[in-house]
Amino acid sequence: MQRKLSSILIAAAIILSITIPALGADSSVVRAAETDTAKYVHNIVKNPQVGSIGGEWAVIGLARSGYDVPEQYYRNYYATVAEYVKACGGILHDKKYTEYSRVVLGLTAAGFDPRDVSGYDLTAALGDFENTIWQGINGPVFALIALDSGNYEIPANPKAATQATREMYVDEILSRQLMNGGFSLTGGTSSDNRNEAADPDLTAMALQALAKYQSMPGVSQATERALTCLSNIQLPDGGFSSWGASNSESAAQVIMAFAELGISVDDSRFVKNGKSALDNLMTFYKNGAGFTHTDTGSGSNQMATEQALCALASVIRTEAGKPSLYRMNDVNKLDGQGNEHGTGSGLPGKHSDVTFMPIKVPGKTFDDISGHKNQPAIEALAARGIINGRTNTEFVPNDTMTRAEYATIVTRGLGFAEKPADVFDDVPSAMWYYGYISTAFSYGIVNGTSATTFNPEGVLTRAEAAVIVARAAKLCGMDTEMSDTEARDVLAQFGDYMTLPAWAWTSVAFCYEEGILSVDGFDLKHSEQASRGEISEMFFRMLGEAKLI
Repeated sequence: MQRKLSSILIAAAIILSITIPALGADSSVVRAAETDTAKYVHNIVKNPQVGSIGGEWAVIGLARSGYDVPEQYYRNYYATVAEYVKACGGILHDKKYTEYSRVVLGLTAAGFDPRDVSGYDLTAALGDFENTIWQGINGPVFALIALDSGNYEIPANPKAATQATREMYVDEILSRQLMNGGFSLTGGTSSDNRNEAADPDLTAMALQALAKYQSMPGVSQATERALTCLSNIQLPDGGFSSWGASNSESAAQVIMAFAELGISVDDSRFVKNGKSALDNLMTFYKNGAGFTHTDTGSGSNQMATEQALCALASVIRTEAGKPSLYRMNDVNKLDGQGNEHGTGSGLPGKHSDVTFMPIKVPGKTFDDISGHKNQPAIEALAARGIINGRTNTEFVPNDTMTRAEYATIVTRGLGFAEKPADVFDDVPSAMWYYGYISTAFSYGIVNGTSATTFNPEGVLTRAEAAVIVARAAKLCGMDTEMSDTEARDVLAQFGDYMTLPAWAWTSVAFCYEEGILSVDGFDLKHSEQASRGEISEMFFRMLGEAKLI
């Protein structure tokens, strides 16, 4: 009875501490930052894929923010997911079950039912308790968050060694709590690691998952201990450090936890030297360019930006009295149909030989692109067999790309059947790129360096890459025609535009106008060698604008 009374008092204390979260930073500034960040994400993630970057978190942030996103954007995302799920036979991953949770969240936020995607129920995997918890604490954490986002029942999973229940996932999370009240990825699984240092991200994520279960035995006490831990490890500037560095993602996850629990970002326990976690998050904000990962970062980081958008959406939604980020009962439901003008169909004016390339190798990635700004583009092209790595495990995204490699990518990406022909003296029939170069040349996408030579091992500049992708875009049905005046209006924002060669003038302008090239600097840098990652991004964006990915 005494323990029961104690639990009730602790729960009451937590409930009494709940207030409508206020914006620690100036409200108008935070709201403007949310709008600006959403606009930036919408621009750089034109065609969200299945993935942790440029995928579900971008969709969730946009859908839960106040930014006006066309419905077709979400329908295109659904079509991409449906294609991906069909290609992998409903098995998103054989070990990482957070893949299912993340996609369930993305689909739910976009308005689609994850229980019927290409004939597969994506929530079914979360009924397998042992496989879900294999990853560590983030497995049960995101299983709960995903299932609760749409109040989905856990379906019976006949293949599971142990059928999961919500109570089992809650108990699993509680069993992993550290002695200091926090959580870490692998800590709490034995007496030897219960004294591990708490990770603010994992602690915040655990709180997000437990937010709906405060009435269950032990949850309110665990919540209070975790909150005390977060207060203790909060930095003097209001931020949080993970893996040895103060970063925006940690602050974002903590803010999201507060919103799910209904705790104000200005709660006195979480204000240090007058600075809240929200104040700290805003120090990473770059107007028009998202958020950086650390305070020493000079450029935006896509993962940091997407998580920051989710955090800003969380606190603004809760302040406005709307359901939180992960409580998606207010989402406008869509039926997953009516995508005839969306991804994969192509534009009406495309060349008849241009063909949509479906996913062939779901989940294809490379060891050296994790966290790279071009990761989503590289993975999307690799999954469709459009691009290869230098090896099976290494893509080398910052290396240069040869003319032969680019001709190959374009030929594969547009789905052209090869047209082998003896066109150039330096492209012998015995070489792997022979058919690709002759095919790209036959469609007018690439030219030789002379009437008889192609220079297949020569590297591409940014201007040359833009010209090739613009020619490919024209075959895809895009309007690439621009007058010199129109091109000048686009290019005049760059300090070095007058040095751009005449042969590249309209192509480069077209690529910037359509968002195929990102406006992320003061100069075109058109004569610099283009990297493999950069060219992958350009071609990926072009296919997206052409409704071919």
